Amino acid sequence: MAPYSLLVTRLQKVLSVRQYHVASVLCQRAKVAMSHFEPNEYIRYDLLEKNINIVRKRLNRPLTLSEKIVYGHLDDPANQEIERGKTYLRLRPDRVAMQDATAQMAMLQFISSGLPKVAVPSTIHCDHLIEAQLGGEKDLRRAKDINQEVYNFLATAGAKYGVGFWRPGSGIIHQIILENYAYPGVLLIGTDSHTPNGGGLGGICIGVGGADAVDVMAGIPWELKCPKVIGVKLTGSLSGWTSPKDVILKVAGILTVKGGTGAIVEYHGPGVDSISCTGMATICNMGAEIGATTSVFPYNHRMKKYLSKTGRADIASLADEFKDHLVPDPGCQYDQLIEINLNELKPHINGPFTPDLAHPVAEVGTVAEKEGWPLDIRVGLIGSCTNSSYEDMGRSAAVAKQALAHGLKCKSQFTITPGSEQIRATIERDGYAQVLREVGGIVLANACGPCIGQWDRKDIKKGEKNTIVTSYNRNFTGRNDANPETHAFVTSPEIVTALAIAGTLKFNPETDFLTGKDGKKFKLEAPDADELPRAEFDPGQDTYQHPPKDSSGQRVDVSPTSQRLQLLEPFDKWDGKDLEDLQILIKVKGKCTTDHISAAGPWLKFRGHLDNISNNLLIGAINIENGKANSVRNAVTQEFGPVPDTARYYKKHGIRWVVVGDENYGEGSSREHAALEPRHLGGRAIITKSFARIHETNLKKQGLLPLTFADPADYNKIHPVDKLTIQGLKDFAPGKPLTCVIKHPNGTQETILLNHTFNETQIEWFRAGSALNRMKELQQ
Repeated sequence: MAPYSLLVTRLQKVLSVRQYHVASVLCQRAKVAMSHFEPNEYIRYDLLEKNINIVRKRLNRPLTLSEKIVYGHLDDPANQEIERGKTYLRLRPDRVAMQDATAQMAMLQFISSGLPKVAVPSTIHCDHLIEAQLGGEKDLRRAKDINQEVYNFLATAGAKYGVGFWRPGSGIIHQIILENYAYPGVLLIGTDSHTPNGGGLGGICIGVGGADAVDVMAGIPWELKCPKVIGVKLTGSLSGWTSPKDVILKVAGILTVKGGTGAIVEYHGPGVDSISCTGMATICNMGAEIGATTSVFPYNHRMKKYLSKTGRADIASLADEFKDHLVPDPGCQYDQLIEINLNELKPHINGPFTPDLAHPVAEVGTVAEKEGWPLDIRVGLIGSCTNSSYEDMGRSAAVAKQALAHGLKCKSQFTITPGSEQIRATIERDGYAQVLREVGGIVLANACGPCIGQWDRKDIKKGEKNTIVTSYNRNFTGRNDANPETHAFVTSPEIVTALAIAGTLKFNPETDFLTGKDGKKFKLEAPDADELPRAEFDPGQDTYQHPPKDSSGQRVDVSPTSQRLQLLEPFDKWDGKDLEDLQILIKVKGKCTTDHISAAGPWLKFRGHLDNISNNLLIGAINIENGKANSVRNAVTQEFGPVPDTARYYKKHGIRWVVVGDENYGEGSSREHAALEPRHLGGRAIITKSFARIHETNLKKQGLLPLTFADPADYNKIHPVDKLTIQGLKDFAPGKPLTCVIKHPNGTQETILLNHTFNETQIEWFRAGSALNRMKELQQ
């Protein structure tokens, strides 16, 4: 058969049409499937190309890669208003992915919609409910037992509504997506904030709440505020101890946890080619920690190599033909440009308590001594969705081998989390897992585990000051082990391994020596490892459940007495009036992430039961009135008590309430429970200095008012004992501020302005009581 390029040339001559029409003919002829699991769902590069050409003609300028992929998925490219950072885009994503903790509420909402099947390819991934205790196999067996009701619900709901189901033990959602579903140019949304991991394979993959996923699964255009684009130009090349993780650790130090809000981070430049595909995924994954909408890399030979090794050479060949649309245009303009010379980049370690507190590894020991952070490392943990690739495990094993050769093992406890069943099986076959065990490691289940607080930690007591070092992405207070005194640092897997061997933050593997069992000093050499296995990947056990072709007889049962699952009742509609005399439930001081608003860890078991999980509402937030967590004044009884109890008291007595917050409120996870819980317990508005993107959208979806101070200094005018009245809702309109009257106990009043980012569609959500309520109204 003639080569593809020759066929293109011949068709151009015969048809005398533009190249994209030729490509469309051949794309339809080739019909390359989006994944092996969905052979009848095809990649539509022809449609992507058509839409890009329409938008390019309208804008008459070079496009960034981010713009090509996003605008290439517009519902109406000919008429869509496009202005970065201002207009809302209506998009048609290619697929949806959900992890088991967020999928419960997403599927409960989809069931409430009354629709028979999902409209786009969708999957559920069981990775969040497996607690790390004893080791992989034992922990997995225990999880299957205690979570049987939830797993059965997700499996049967998937079968009923056409959603693929990855069973517990299959691996972490983002690794599974990279191995099977991500591809250059895809627009994918996932109910997890680290969905941007797929940007390492050239896709625009965005973390969302469950209600957004329901919209897409229902076939409704998905709305996204037109993102700005931050360019990161990479020059030089990675070498030595410097890893892909150090790129994002450096970027986090530059942009901080909110510097990427409302923007896509687009990496480009000659340095990109020195980074493996899974390394690019690491960088995109942790882009969530700077508040970015997502991050992306241009299609290159590293991605092609990864696609081929994971059994998708046909996708790579198709991407080659459409490559011009999978890279940025020459001369495209970025809203902000950062340049990093990889030749000069040093290994970094960020923390504690926030992922943007960046230190070179060479300096962190000195800083720790000055700040009084514990130097002794109690536990080193590698893996997670950020760093659990074959290359990551190989580089860590290369460090461990050197220690073993000199008779050393880890001074710290050491755990390893494989990213997927495929990674686990392959590192077992190739000997990496055994090396990591021999140096003192415990291989955990293919799941999130300690990264999200699923860790039954026994070596310390709560309140005990200690240090851990991980290759994870987040290190908020108490996130990993529920201990607020655990100082967690994030770095690369190879640095974690080296520090676990040395046992102290003062060790710099680039310059410092270790003492072998024979008393001789030696220095660790920079690790080197294959980015992909030389043999094919070992897929391990088959953990995928296809949805049946005929699901008419499939039942999805939710027991009315279940403590894990609860069918949803619709929220009340807006009554058409201003919100008068709102009680302040809590005025939050400082950082308030979704972990503070709706904690994970032991609370994950209630993610499918809204009333039960609401008992963790804001229990981690610091009350400015007394400096304590989970202690607020009841305005009626004047007694201090837990936040959820106070909220329930107000709800029972018909008292509507509001939360006042600080900067970047709701950063972190995509968990929509942080929006569902305040709505369920009677909250009406959240007023802050600024919001994280996903959380702000989640609040809107559930009929709450996320509002920001027009003057951030007005935060200081409000006191916890005040009452607030929000005026102007009868004339609620995009871009029009609302008025807030602050009523002080002494009878005086102050009036301030509150801004919002609602568009017309989102205002309809508020009036209907929620986005789901509005969807049902439109169906009637």
